[in-house]
Amino acid sequence: GGGGGGGSVSAPGYSVSVDDVKHGTVTVSPESASKGDTVTITATPDKGYTLESLTVLDKDGKALALTDKGGGRYTFVMPAGKITVKAVFMDDNTMLNFFTDVHAEDYYYDAVLWAAQEGVTGGTSDTLFAPNAGCTRAQAVTFLWRAAGSPEPKTLSSFADVPADAYYAKAVAWAVENGVAKGVSETAFAPDTSCTRAQIVTFLWRAQQSPASGGENPFADVPAAAYYYNAVLWAVENDVAKGVSETAFAPDDNCTRAQIVTLIYRCKK
Repeated sequence: GGGGGGGSVSAPGYSVSVDDVKHGTVTVSPESASKGDTVTITATPDKGYTLESLTVLDKDGKALALTDKGGGRYTFVMPAGKITVKAVFMDDNTMLNFFTDVHAEDYYYDAVLWAAQEGVTGGTSDTLFAPNAGCTRAQAVTFLWRAAGSPEPKTLSSFADVPADAYYAKAVAWAVENGVAKGVSETAFAPDTSCTRAQIVTFLWRAQQSPASGGENPFADVPAAAYYYNAVLWAVENDVAKGVSETAFAPDDNCTRAQIVTLIYRCKK
């Protein structure tokens, strides 16, 4: 007669499958599990979308209880039988509470959303941000001041072109007191003049206590003697700003509202 063979017996594994989803991704771990195992689902919406619903159905179509672990992660306890995961991602209408002219695919979307939520800037109307409109020195300094928490200046500035009742009066006074900005002369701030790329990176650099920068200067249009030389190098090294090409920074180009808010946002991150 012959002998019998032995072997270990393992619990049966049941599949965990994900239905097709649009505007996001859903992953499960493990993709096959035994009864009683903990399965983790990670739901990641595409930019501009949010998770509307997440449903886990057993083999009989009954919904299972989910535990929200935060950060788009959820867990459930595996029953006996296969599982189907369904997810629906919807448009994230957060920005529509602010501005209709700022879209999820725009490079400045996150920056403008941050600025609106933090009270750094309003729009040019109830529904428009006007991202491509120019930005004045007064506006840029006001954005910086609000991003710093709108600190009260010790005294108002004495610039002839900064009225005490101007919306930017305290911002200008704070900026001058803290060495963030200077006037264009002893008596003038030029609040309505367009803010250039060189000026905004210099404002940001000074607001960060003028940190040293050790990199080489790749830009032919940023001379070592320029007031903005160290600010430009610092901004590029810290991914706050980029050149318009590998060899040009375009320091005298005017900045748009979207560009300035994005630079401030990158600096704050």
